[in-house]
Amino acid sequence: MTSRPDLPVPFEALPNPRGGSVRLAEMALTDALHAFQRQGETGAALKRAIAALHSAGWLPGQRFAEALALVAPLGDDSEGSHARIAAAIGVFRGAVERHNLRELSCSTVLFDHYRGLHALLAAHTRVAPVSYDDLALAGRAIAPATLRGIAPERLARVRAHYEETLLKLLRAPAGESADAYARLDACLDELRGSDPYDFWRLASSTVRALRERAERTGGELDHIADAKRLYARFNLVLADQAHALSYAPRSLVRATLALLWRDFALYGAAPEDAGHVDVLRDYGLTVAWHVAATPASEAAWEASAAQASEEATRDAATRDLGVLRVNAAAYEDFLQSAETSIDALVERGAQASETGTVDEAAALSAADASHRLGAAACALGLGHVALLADTLGLAWRRVAHHGETHADGAEGATRGIDATVPERAAQMLRSMLHQAAAGIAPSEGRGSIVALTAMIEKPALIAR
Repeated sequence: MTSRPDLPVPFEALPNPRGGSVRLAEMALTDALHAFQRQGETGAALKRAIAALHSAGWLPGQRFAEALALVAPLGDDSEGSHARIAAAIGVFRGAVERHNLRELSCSTVLFDHYRGLHALLAAHTRVAPVSYDDLALAGRAIAPATLRGIAPERLARVRAHYEETLLKLLRAPAGESADAYARLDACLDELRGSDPYDFWRLASSTVRALRERAERTGGELDHIADAKRLYARFNLVLADQAHALSYAPRSLVRATLALLWRDFALYGAAPEDAGHVDVLRDYGLTVAWHVAATPASEAAWEASAAQASEEATRDAATRDLGVLRVNAAAYEDFLQSAETSIDALVERGAQASETGTVDEAAALSAADASHRLGAAACALGLGHVALLADTLGLAWRRVAHHGETHADGAEGATRGIDATVPERAAQMLRSMLHQAAAGIAPSEGRGSIVALTAMIEKPALIAR
């Protein structure tokens, strides 16, 4: 975790000086914190924050603010409860002010506070337990993860070997686990199929990424613990596969995917992480590539980011898009880059709709264009645009990977899709960009996201 002594709260991701700000939410959270510290009424201020974050499309932030609104009235229960809630408001306000949407989604600091808020609420009412993906993947479609058919004798052998090695891993001291990891990874490789959405591909990438992150940072115990918990949960999936189930449990897919995304969303990806990034992209998640590989370079980046943010606030021209205030230069750069992507997406969708077929390479090209647009919108702070673009990119990847082959056997051609769904979504995305170009807050695009989600989460045909 990154920290600086001149900042009031710890943070993980780097500030985003060119990102849009939701000043209404920042001011509302400041008012809420001051009111809470005086044991005053916080409800009105938190409602303003929730409304502003929703309007901007900062959905994880909105979800956190909603938890604060539910728990704030319990601040008088005890001194400990009051301190916990006040700390959560302060940390959350600091994160919102850094304008980094990936931090709002994936910060472990924020999630620890979020889980603590729900623990306070659970003492007064029945609430469902929260998990890390509740914030990290808020509002996102999740592609089903498949389990391929494996001969029962072979699966039983792999399963027995996996269980035996898992027991050794869970009992072994932390420094004596390398052999167990290698054996478990070999089991996962043997289970893995060719489908890009094969669960064991996601599983293998996630545990390896967690261990690699721990090695880079000197053996972070949290990452090792997360990896061990996943290895244990994967054993349950082996039982499902032995009963000929075709899909891994959705809750586990979400939890695994969120952990894979976490560190790359917060810290960026290096060239050696390309394989992990490919897995994330297939699930509609994007990351930034980083160059700050040492504490010194990261500290320098933080200092320059803070200075740039101060200069942007003081000197740079800004534009208001509803509740979102953006740097004018960043706004113009975004519109120019988005124009090329959206034109390609609309054209691709129209062609697919007219013919009822789409080439696999064309679908992947459309997916990449969507992801570029989504990443750019995320960096600017356009949450609704970013979510729709990421969802559209995931839909195109599903088409590329799971489209049915033509009866005549033409390679790379797919069919069996409702091509009007991505076409309408691309048109909606273009409309949202036109709104942004006109200085109007982009609409939510909720209808398009619902239609795309239904398309993405529809199970594919599996040959067992």
